[in-house]
Amino acid sequence: MKSASILIVGAGLAGLFLALKLAPRRCVVLSQAPLGQASSSAWAQGGLAAALAPGDDPKLHADDTVAAGAGLVDPAVASLIAREGPDRVRDLISLGVPFDRTPDGALAQSLEAAHSRPRVVRVSGDLAGKAIMDALIAAARAAPHIEIVERKRARALLRDANGRVCGVLCDNEEAFLASDVILATGGAGGLYAVTTNPTEAQGQGFAMAARVGALIADPEFVQFHPTAIDIGRDPAPLATEALRGEGAHVINGKGEAFVADLAPRDVVARAIHLERQAGRGAFLDAREAVGSKFPAHFPTVFAACMSAGLDPREAPIPIAPAAHYHMGGVATDIWGRTSVEGLWAVGECASTGAHGANRLASNSLLEAVVFAHRIAARLRDDAAEHALAPGPATAPPTLADEPRADLRRIMEAHANVVRDGAGLERALADVHALGESHGQANALVAAHLILSAALARTESRGAHYRSDYPDVATPQRTFVTWRGVSGTPNAAAAS
Repeated sequence: MKSASILIVGAGLAGLFLALKLAPRRCVVLSQAPLGQASSSAWAQGGLAAALAPGDDPKLHADDTVAAGAGLVDPAVASLIAREGPDRVRDLISLGVPFDRTPDGALAQSLEAAHSRPRVVRVSGDLAGKAIMDALIAAARAAPHIEIVERKRARALLRDANGRVCGVLCDNEEAFLASDVILATGGAGGLYAVTTNPTEAQGQGFAMAARVGALIADPEFVQFHPTAIDIGRDPAPLATEALRGEGAHVINGKGEAFVADLAPRDVVARAIHLERQAGRGAFLDAREAVGSKFPAHFPTVFAACMSAGLDPREAPIPIAPAAHYHMGGVATDIWGRTSVEGLWAVGECASTGAHGANRLASNSLLEAVVFAHRIAARLRDDAAEHALAPGPATAPPTLADEPRADLRRIMEAHANVVRDGAGLERALADVHALGESHGQANALVAAHLILSAALARTESRGAHYRSDYPDVATPQRTFVTWRGVSGTPNAAAAS
């Protein structure tokens, strides 16, 4: 066993920013892959939303966040992230992130869907995630208080005799102990056959937390990005929303517009899904809006298209909705604490109340850095808890390639942009069967929590659309627990 005062599980934006903010308190960061790989943060194209421009205001940003969240955003949390966002952007600038500038030296800010003002800072058009991660990785490797341990995949949380989380169990039964454990494990897009996320992102963080009794919030709300590039790749490359902010249009195969380009993501994703189902196809036409500027202004999108033999300067880009961001996760308070002592959560694996039923574009990176800063502020000067010895624990099984592919097909077929009760019941039965055959892997726990909460929500709200319940009901968040020792297939229950 290895011991640390603070253990951060995950090395994306949230985990590394938190580690840096903890200085001078020592911490260990576990990364399941070499830094910068298998992290959704590095793939973020649009950037980070913050009210920095003249004429903008954090209150306007908070209002937009609440409006996009379809009645489930916590207004206090929306206000908090909007208020603290500008300072966190300045932190990133001080770490060397080269955000785009206007000719007069001001930060360039783009408009994205459901924002009332241009407020998304970006890098080279669509390279924000990579640039931010490059800066954080360099700073973290140079920081004497941070120990980075790569190629270590956490599979279970350890608890002491008092029930306090005191470490994690990794592959090969290797244990890391700590007085405080922070989950920064990312999202759940890899549960779906079509996703913009690394396929490794299978909801492991909130599944591990659920197994030790942590409260899980809003797992049914999975955001599907409307404009993944449909060229048959896994994961699917992304056509950033900033393209539509620049004036690109969504059209069908006949060249007809069928949805407002800057409508909220759930609206655009459903419209594209239905247009594709009707056989008319869906495309993003940026020929006039971007045209010859593509290579310089959106190099990531341009390279993805060209690698598939498609020149976006001359032809519309084929698009499809793809699992993109999980708005649910481990329920936390405004300081990132979960319902289990010793356990914190930050970033996409957490549910803070910031995103509601439909995350506002580019608020994910914002929430990650704001809450990472807040967790660090609580832990930085605290005396370490005296950790007791962990109780016995066994890591759950992992899914082999074939059952994992089966799971992704099940989720794609029945828990997608449009859902219905019969499909969700079929998916739950299929997930149960996979568990019976292959053991209760974390991915199956995560899938079960998403499916059972989606079945229980008999309304349509934000990213959760039930064709058998198309109307909205009274706004109410979902809170679930995973009951029983190690979990059972029917253990998720609304609270």
